[in-house]
Amino acid sequence: MSEPLVIVGNGMAATRFVDELMQRALGRYSVIVIGAEPRLSYNRVLLSSLLANEVDEAAIELKPRRWWNRHGVTTIDGQAVAAIDRQARVVTLANGQYFTFSKLVLATGSRPIRLPKPGMKLQNVLTFRDLADVGAMRALMRKDARAAVIGGGLLGIEAAYGLAKAGVKVTLVHLMDRLMERQLDPRAALLLKRVIEAKGIEVLLGADTKRVLGEDRATGLELSRGRILPADFVVCAVGIRPNTQLAHDAGIAVNGGIMVDDGLTTSDPNIFALGECAEHRGRVYGLVEPANEQARILARRLAGDRSAVYLGTAPATNLKVSGVNLFSVGEFMESPSCDVLLFEDAGAGIYKKLVMENRRLKGAVLFGDTADGLWYQGLIRSGADVSHLRDVLAFGPALALPQAA
Repeated sequence: MSEPLVIVGNGMAATRFVDELMQRALGRYSVIVIGAEPRLSYNRVLLSSLLANEVDEAAIELKPRRWWNRHGVTTIDGQAVAAIDRQARVVTLANGQYFTFSKLVLATGSRPIRLPKPGMKLQNVLTFRDLADVGAMRALMRKDARAAVIGGGLLGIEAAYGLAKAGVKVTLVHLMDRLMERQLDPRAALLLKRVIEAKGIEVLLGADTKRVLGEDRATGLELSRGRILPADFVVCAVGIRPNTQLAHDAGIAVNGGIMVDDGLTTSDPNIFALGECAEHRGRVYGLVEPANEQARILARRLAGDRSAVYLGTAPATNLKVSGVNLFSVGEFMESPSCDVLLFEDAGAGIYKKLVMENRRLKGAVLFGDTADGLWYQGLIRSGADVSHLRDVLAFGPALALPQAA
């Protein structure tokens, strides 16, 4: 008899996990996937492309209904899980329906953060996280509409780009002194700012939001230095926070995220977590690649491979903005013990920064030409000695690999 396996959450992490599990243990588990959104899972990475009308909704669906049916997976859409009874091994939905489990996987994802500023609860103050957010923006994207986007990280830039591509006049407001400060060094951030501005987006750095203006709905944004930005709507894209409430209420250990060990097991040996809700070795990843790696490891373990362990990920960042090639991976900010290799072709808009330490590649930032990004990522993850390639490392594998041979 198949073991009952319940997965809470039907996002990208859950879908990848089911795909990996079906390849390794088809028929071993009776799988139920419960998603709060009223649709099958989709690719959130492409939401900015959807906003910009570069793709349609059908193009971002991860797996069609027939795929789930063919693999014998029961999907429940539009229903939130209200409680987990660990002793009885039962999950109860908000509508009162309940399911028993032998194994439970929490893939509850994250929720967008709203700044604790006056006016954030007004109508037309939106976040950028799911298809409902895209629909809300589209409803406000009339001709000559103005939008203020708060946040100069990945989500904020992608939201600003999507809106601008659709014809909205956009001002991007960022508290820090450079865009994507967690993923880019100052030079790459400056190059990114110039490209973003060339797309018609006004970029304000070092700009602190004081409040959202308006009575019933947003009419603008006031900055701490007094500047007023008229806006028909405001998008708050300042970050995400793991969805841990369900686990917390069930008595599962939670810190910043749901705490897991190297087997992705929570404090309950029959409950696992992965993706944006999970905290591994003190770190919560908000990116797709670590979630995919966790999905592979957990699928192997639940298929019986106890040797599979998750040791963390050196995550890479790609910006999903048409015409902008950007890639960063590892620890790219130099220290006195590091050796920094720089290459720049201003005319071609190409910039590369490689950071070496103890004869190994530690981090990389690529702008304009990202073709070698995965190769650099592989070197970082392998921890290989690359000191003999120092003179040609910036030129990628085309030159480095023949020399290594």
